[in-house]
Amino acid sequence: MADKDLTGDEQPFTTHLEELRKRLMISAGAWLVGFLACYGFASKIFDFIAAPVKQALPEGSSLVFITATEPFFTYLKVGAMAGLLLALPVILWQIWGFIAPGLYAHEKRFAVPFVLASFLCFLSGTYFGFFFVFPNVFTFLIKFGTGAGDIDAMLSMGAYLSISIKLLFAFGMVFELPIIMFFLGRMGVVDHHWLKKNRKYALLFAFVLGAMLTPPDLISQTALALPFAILYEVSIWIVRFTGKRRSQEEDESEGEAAAGA
Repeated sequence: MADKDLTGDEQPFTTHLEELRKRLMISAGAWLVGFLACYGFASKIFDFIAAPVKQALPEGSSLVFITATEPFFTYLKVGAMAGLLLALPVILWQIWGFIAPGLYAHEKRFAVPFVLASFLCFLSGTYFGFFFVFPNVFTFLIKFGTGAGDIDAMLSMGAYLSISIKLLFAFGMVFELPIIMFFLGRMGVVDHHWLKKNRKYALLFAFVLGAMLTPPDLISQTALALPFAILYEVSIWIVRFTGKRRSQEEDESEGEAAAGA
């Protein structure tokens, strides 16, 4: 990226690749450390994650494994996902460090707020999904399955973890929408007029996204689409005010540059 504060010349492409490789290695190292720290507690973490479905299961039922290696790989995935969450602040910092050279000086002051807000938004999304959506979704799905006839619920621990990770990641990313729109607004890619104009398409996209990332039931699809729609409206106001501040700052920067010339 071109450093707008130091030089008007763009850095060689190989420099960008070297910088990217460095950032990726640091992120991977942080993830590995997080994985090693969490793997010893993988069984306890899995018990916590499995609490909503265990409560939804009929009395006398429990999670099962259908292959001898399933528990091992399940706990491996649990350690990896928990480690990723633990390393997320470091990874977000590396993302910021990679894009920072292409920002103006007044935009670089958002480094700490970006990392903190992104991390908290992702946690908020996973919290919402786990504590408010999971109990209702799995209760509905299990009751629907067991109510269809003389069928017992025997859920695989590996399959449950896979769908849980998918849902938690989906809710975490949806709650990142205001942060993404904030920076798109700062860069001038979108403005609040454009967002208002395309509100109906955003709502349609929210339900399509819900259908793609959640189980095929109306509860989970709506539970993902509704926060998306609300956060989209919040993003409109964020872009509206941050866009105004950005224009003022750019005018001041241009004025200072003209005065200096």
